[in-house]
Amino acid sequence: MHTAPTTSATPFWTVGGITVHRVDEIALPPATGPWLLPDATSEVVNGQDWLHPHFADEDGILRIDSHSFAFVVDGLRVLVDTGIGNGKERANPAWHDLRTDFLERLTVAGFPPDSVDLVVLTHLHADHIGWNTRRVNGAWAPTFPNARYVTARAEREFWATYDMEEARAQMFRDSVIPVEEAGLLHTVDVPAEGVEIAPGVRLIPTPGHTPGHVAVELTSEGHTALISGDCVHHPVQLTHPAIGACVDIDPQRSEATRRTLLASLADTDTLLLGTHFAAPTAGHVITHGAAYRLDPVPAS
Repeated sequence: MHTAPTTSATPFWTVGGITVHRVDEIALPPATGPWLLPDATSEVVNGQDWLHPHFADEDGILRIDSHSFAFVVDGLRVLVDTGIGNGKERANPAWHDLRTDFLERLTVAGFPPDSVDLVVLTHLHADHIGWNTRRVNGAWAPTFPNARYVTARAEREFWATYDMEEARAQMFRDSVIPVEEAGLLHTVDVPAEGVEIAPGVRLIPTPGHTPGHVAVELTSEGHTALISGDCVHHPVQLTHPAIGACVDIDPQRSEATRRTLLASLADTDTLLLGTHFAAPTAGHVITHGAAYRLDPVPAS
């Protein structure tokens, strides 16, 4: 059983009229990096001084976190991705049977579960859907009973026909199907140009990690931010876009998506908010040699 410390501080960034809060769940263990991004060796990481000290330690071990982003737009209280969750039976020991204070942190940030109107799921992996549900009287029930949960139609349809191993089937049983049975999961078509699901909130197709993966673009008062999901797991991939995750469904497409996305962000004012980036978590993508690096923007 894993626990995470309690804190009352909620980091945030301002994007025009939108305040984006980072709601922390847990820092993932050092073994996560070599497993998830095996080509991000210590030599590769230590070859980029800008990754230190925030995004990697002195031994070249990547820092990778689990957190969600929450904000209010047009009166809607929105949560993007729901982390790993508590008490879930998971094959990955770093995700198994957690006991974190995520919901308390979410409440401190001003988003008690009953108040959330919209939950956006960038994709349906275990570390992005865990708090979709929580135990209520021995059964898994939606954590956000008044919310509309949204994901791409291509994402849900892919997994509906996928030959799941037991661990993934368990994840769907405890974190997806109860939301569907409650009538709260809504799937949307995401065309190449993206689709607006709320004023200033647009889903952008970023396939490869999973077939229906989306990033989430926020626009307000002439300012823009992009929540990455898992099309970029770690800032090292800005300098080395060819580095992919071991769990990418389509590695070649994932790389192509990452290269296209980073090129569109490079040297612009768009704030990149990394779904697994350790603090300072956000920054601007700037040209660096033949690729890019992150110019961090610390949270307030």
